[in-house]
Amino acid sequence: MAHAIEAPAGSMAEGPTSHTQNQPAKTGGALAVRADQTQWTPEQAAVLRQSGIKDQVTAAELSGFLHLCQRTGLDPFSRQIYLIGRYSKKDGRDVYTPQTGIDGYRVIAQRVTAQTGGTYGYEDTVWCDPSGRWRDVWLADEPPAAAKVTVIRNGHRFSAVATFREYVQTFPDGNPKGLWAKMPAGQIAKCAEALALRKAFPHDLAGVYTAEEMAQADNPETVVQPAPDPLPQRERRDYLAEAQVAESADAVRALWQEAKAAGAPTEYLDRIAAVGRERAAEAEPAAVDPVAEATYDGPRNGGATPHSYADARDAQYDVPPAGEAAQGGDERSAA
Repeated sequence: MAHAIEAPAGSMAEGPTSHTQNQPAKTGGALAVRADQTQWTPEQAAVLRQSGIKDQVTAAELSGFLHLCQRTGLDPFSRQIYLIGRYSKKDGRDVYTPQTGIDGYRVIAQRVTAQTGGTYGYEDTVWCDPSGRWRDVWLADEPPAAAKVTVIRNGHRFSAVATFREYVQTFPDGNPKGLWAKMPAGQIAKCAEALALRKAFPHDLAGVYTAEEMAQADNPETVVQPAPDPLPQRERRDYLAEAQVAESADAVRALWQEAKAAGAPTEYLDRIAAVGRERAAEAEPAAVDPVAEATYDGPRNGGATPHSYADARDAQYDVPPAGEAAQGGDERSAA
């Protein structure tokens, strides 16, 4: 349902229709902002500083603020519009930007409508849940995912959607704070209304944003922690080098087993096994003779009958004899 606000008859201001139309009639006083002044008076500057503006504010920021007050007709001394300082790493100081509340936007919209004629109004505000379903009232405990407001000016619709995650003001832990925690549906609706009003009144609302929209600017910066350095790789042990300086076949056999447990490739294990056979041959140079090789009938490789004494000796490494390939994709070791 649309709710329109119509300019009363005879409310059209005569004379030029410049931005100064937006200014209410001045009643005088030391703090009144005049249309012809080019800088803040000492009295006005003193009150502005008492409102929280620090000495580091620049002359350009103050001049721009004065021009905006004159253009919008909002009174900085009744807090319809104000300067907010936010620290900038780039500038190394608080940078001041003008800001108003949603009420200031509504004042401007009504004033412009009254001065220029025509109508403006709203359709009912709707809220969206996380599934994408729109509702005309928000009753859930969790905040809405978004809000949509449509402003109708002179018969034209200006719709805007504001998502909660983009505008919510949070604590360092990411939880909503202040009114965003207490009244999330109302806060996000104000943001959507400000967006829609700025579409409907672009010349009158350009350059000034609402407190509800800018609350997220005060959120602590998200610090992306660098990924921890990967654990240093364990120093690769050279089992083959150790085997080559080992003094006995038993020592080489132990190294072969450790290398296998560590996942050493088959070719690498073969080379260690070859060293082990050499150590065994050095320790028992006369242990093998042609007769023994031809007649040995002991177990081989876990029970299979060997063809020679050398086969039985190879069984110490639990590997097939030299020249035989591993079957069924099993690891291949040295003979």
